[in-house]
Amino acid sequence: MNTTKLRWGILGCAAIAEGSVIPGIQASETGIVQAIASRELDKAEETAAQFGIPVTYGSYEELLADSEIEAVYIPLPNHLHKEWTLKAAEAGKHVLCEKPLALDAAEALEMVQACEAAGVHLAEAFMYRHHPRYEIMKEVMRSGEIGEVRSIHGTYTYNHADENDNVRFHRHMGGGSIYDVGCYPISAARFLLDQEPHAATVKAFFSPDHDHVDMMATGLLEFPDDVAVTFDCAMWASPRNTLEILGTLGRIQAHSAFVSRPNPSCHFFIVKDEELREVVVPYENPYSLQADNLANAIWGVRPLRFEPLDAVKNMRVIDACLKSAGTSQRVEL
Repeated sequence: MNTTKLRWGILGCAAIAEGSVIPGIQASETGIVQAIASRELDKAEETAAQFGIPVTYGSYEELLADSEIEAVYIPLPNHLHKEWTLKAAEAGKHVLCEKPLALDAAEALEMVQACEAAGVHLAEAFMYRHHPRYEIMKEVMRSGEIGEVRSIHGTYTYNHADENDNVRFHRHMGGGSIYDVGCYPISAARFLLDQEPHAATVKAFFSPDHDHVDMMATGLLEFPDDVAVTFDCAMWASPRNTLEILGTLGRIQAHSAFVSRPNPSCHFFIVKDEELREVVVPYENPYSLQADNLANAIWGVRPLRFEPLDAVKNMRVIDACLKSAGTSQRVEL
């Protein structure tokens, strides 16, 4: 096994691949982007020329058949995650798959089991949690500086409602704000608390102009020890991207919680005794860190920071949120 550079293939030319993940892999310590595939060869060639990718394919199958490719990144629409993860595993490729991993927990578990059976690693592409600031936040919580945690509130909203061709506005493709951005505060709360919620209550706005997907949702997750986690997610609302952890003695505030750009957006604040203290966190590219973590797991240097079953657990919460939103009832997990 080549332990100098992991050879990546990209299945599709999605905006997240071109704007963040391909540059992140190329800037990583461990990876190179060896090939890219698209169902339109011209598109693959255009993207390859932009990023200096040496090999292009006009189908995903051709890329998976390339023996030089060791790992693939899947940025396809949500309803295609399972299909191409299973095909990648069958081809012996390690997989980094965009969030949410699947359309439901049952699909996610099938994907995890297929990768385990094939002897390949599977990682969900929640890049934000690879940035060191989340571990620093967690250390602040453990230290007792903000006291006992009483609640967490996360927001991730944006307004792209006028994009009629957006795949996120199609129900059969796994569209909706809970799938797209609500998954971030759900994941963050589970990570920060090291616990799973036992109930979810969600109120959502389903838009008839957008195939009746949830264009806005507000949720309450009930965690052990009476800790409440609330979140807003939207694809048709004013942009927000924040996280607040409220304790008995103080609180942590992140003003750009899930998008880490160069300083100062990756800093966060501690508010205590009416004083505001900025915690300076050096910028690191979370997409590069994400790629390095998978490569080092493949090489046996260190394990994945987030095991594949974590994605299954996150999907169980998303399942409950979607059920609650659809029925207007509290759902127990």
